[in-house]
Amino acid sequence: MAKDKPPQKQPGKEKYMNPAPVSEDPNYKPIKKLLGKIALITGGDSGIGRATAILFAKEGAEISIIYQTSDEDAKDTQRTIQELGVDCILIKGDVGDKSFCEDAVAQTIRKFKRLDILINNAAEQHVAENIEDISESQLLKTFRTNIFSMFYLVQAAIPYLKKGASIINTASVVAYQGREQLIDYASTKGAIVSFTRSLAENLAKKGIRVNTVSPGPIWTPLIYSTFSRSKLAKFGKDTPIGRPGQPYEVATGFLFLASNDSSYITGQTIHINGGHAVNG
Repeated sequence: MAKDKPPQKQPGKEKYMNPAPVSEDPNYKPIKKLLGKIALITGGDSGIGRATAILFAKEGAEISIIYQTSDEDAKDTQRTIQELGVDCILIKGDVGDKSFCEDAVAQTIRKFKRLDILINNAAEQHVAENIEDISESQLLKTFRTNIFSMFYLVQAAIPYLKKGASIINTASVVAYQGREQLIDYASTKGAIVSFTRSLAENLAKKGIRVNTVSPGPIWTPLIYSTFSRSKLAKFGKDTPIGRPGQPYEVATGFLFLASNDSSYITGQTIHINGGHAVNG
């Protein structure tokens, strides 16, 4: 059906979503769990990344945000963070480019002189009805954005991450359940789970923890710009909770894994998916 298209073109803009996603819990009371920390967050302009950046700022961290195209969303997120009394810089570029990732880490170090938390959150997805519909260029781009970028950023960040640092990667429930129209995307998310487990073992001797947050159906610009209006009307209603999650409900998982509350947790995945039981 010609009219049954996504309401926005990818990657989507949070400001123009209807209804708007909820980035902040109005009842949240921070206690400065991340005071003095520096966090680098990819895809931090909107959705889960935005909510995480704001929550980290409330907890005292200063923030470096990587984003690709959505200037308006990025500047709005930066303004929100700065109004909390902490600093935030914006770095625009493609995380699928190794040299850009190296420069983004360098900019963060120049500005803040240290790096304590790396959030690998940026991702893209494209619907394909059949596997033969996935072009070589789409396949390469999805893997570059979703998993190659994590290698690039961790490699660039390692010289600056000290004992007690935390790396947190964003996977997805589709890594465990699969999704028939998102084969390449789901494959990258499965790779992220294995990347996390292996990297956690590799960095444990340095005192650096590595974990994953695996969201289910969360109301974000990526969803709003990927799926048709008819699918969006049903989005998240098949969860036991019966609704899609909001970005702020995922951000708390990142906060837990970034803080000392999770000091004995590494190589693990937190599932924030509305009640779907998954193995792993």
